[in-house]
Amino acid sequence: MKINFKSIKDLIFCLMGLIIFQTASTQDLHFSQYFNAPLLTNPANTGFEPDADWRAGINYRNQWAGVINNPYKTMSAWADAQLFNNKFENGWVGTGLVLLNDVAGSGNLTSTKVYGSVAYHQMLGYNSLLSGGFGIGAVNKRIDITKLTFNNQWNGKFFDITIPSNEVFNSTSVWYLDLNAGLNYAFFPTDNAYINGGISVDHINMPKESFFSNNNADTKVPPRFNAFVNGSFKLNNMWIINPNAYFSMMAKSTEIVAGLNAHYNLSGDGNLQLIGGLYYRVQDALIPMVGVTISGISATISYDATSSALGTYNQTQGAYEISITKVGLFNSFEGKNVKCPSVKF
Repeated sequence: MKINFKSIKDLIFCLMGLIIFQTASTQDLHFSQYFNAPLLTNPANTGFEPDADWRAGINYRNQWAGVINNPYKTMSAWADAQLFNNKFENGWVGTGLVLLNDVAGSGNLTSTKVYGSVAYHQMLGYNSLLSGGFGIGAVNKRIDITKLTFNNQWNGKFFDITIPSNEVFNSTSVWYLDLNAGLNYAFFPTDNAYINGGISVDHINMPKESFFSNNNADTKVPPRFNAFVNGSFKLNNMWIINPNAYFSMMAKSTEIVAGLNAHYNLSGDGNLQLIGGLYYRVQDALIPMVGVTISGISATISYDATSSALGTYNQTQGAYEISITKVGLFNSFEGKNVKCPSVKF
């Protein structure tokens, strides 16, 4: 299939994107604030919130608005909760749900994903925790071919959409089942230090994905391997710093993001916090982040300032992201029996 570009910008974006994606990003949807999309990062994160019974969040990403007329828009809503906290002396179960939607390009290529996940968290002694999680999802991808033009629709003067494209589309909408799994390990040597890391694999079942009936190419979605490490260190009653790094590999594409964020205690009791951070995606973007936490509700915004060759064409305008998360207790009057300590004000 050959798709013609409607503008020089679209052509430049495509060519530069092919070069950059081979070394700096994955083929899947992703957020720069991966730590604010925990269930997408690793299903073993499901229910991994020591100080709360439940949490919920929304994420929004708008990418490359300065390059193409129809920028990539990715939206996510998620929630998870702890179960059977009183049934297991040294562990608990987490369950979660993720809704993900992405719209990209002139053909409105749309991805809609719904994932459910479950994880078990087991204390190992007094200062470590091991978690294992599994996720299953339904994925739909669809495209509006009426908004695309093809090489054989060129009539010598312009692209005539009334001319048949002769592209053999079997369907403009496909569905498939998707599976993922992961492990996490957390270590908390003191009340003021906390380190955890995890590994996960997405698309374990390698589902097939194609709009064409006569496609002889390999249409299986390759596995995606992810790894992350987080740290949380309380310096004093005013500052907590959180360095973290994330690695993802899918087929020949890789993504590495690393940096830190810091929380400043404005109210003295931790109910009002100022958040600031800086991250770097290798060979792609510098990502500053600011935000605020008010009584368990955190709102952060980040901006991908393109540092790769694509910055020449998009004036470094890569993407911006917004994340809002909320944590809570099922019964706030009784408090919570914390099995796994965390660093907090």
